[in-house]
This record gives sequence, C-alpha cells and structure tokens, in this order.
Amino acid sequence: MANNIPDDILKIQKKLATFEKGSRNYKKYTKILAKHIKKYNMKKRVTSHIKTIETIEKITQEDKKED
Repeated sequence: MANNIPDDILKIQKKLATFEKGSRNYKKYTKILAKHIKKYNMKKRVTSHIKTIETIEKITQEDKKED
C-alpha cells in the first residue's frame, strides 16, 4: 500500500518553505499544516480500525460456518 501525501499538505509545505522561519506567516502556516496532518492521520487511523473490524467479523463468520 502506497503512502501518498495529500495535495493540500504538499501545497502548504511548499508555501511554508518560502517564508522566513519565525515570521508571522511562518507561524500561521505551521498551525494550518499541523491541523491538516492531524486530520489526515485521524482519517488513516479510522480506516485502519474499520478494516481490522471487518477482518475480525469475516474470520468469526468463517469459524461459525465450520462448526
């Protein structure tokens, strides 16, 4: 499974690289980037949990069919 970084995060990182470290815009874009990364990571965690639950349900169904 490929780990593709969303375009919005890349766009923010490119913009952030143009600012001087410690400037007002740098701080602003750092906060925005943190929010986007947090949202992206939470989305990945939720989909991972859903896949785990589906796999467990599938295994339990197969076990019931064998009995």
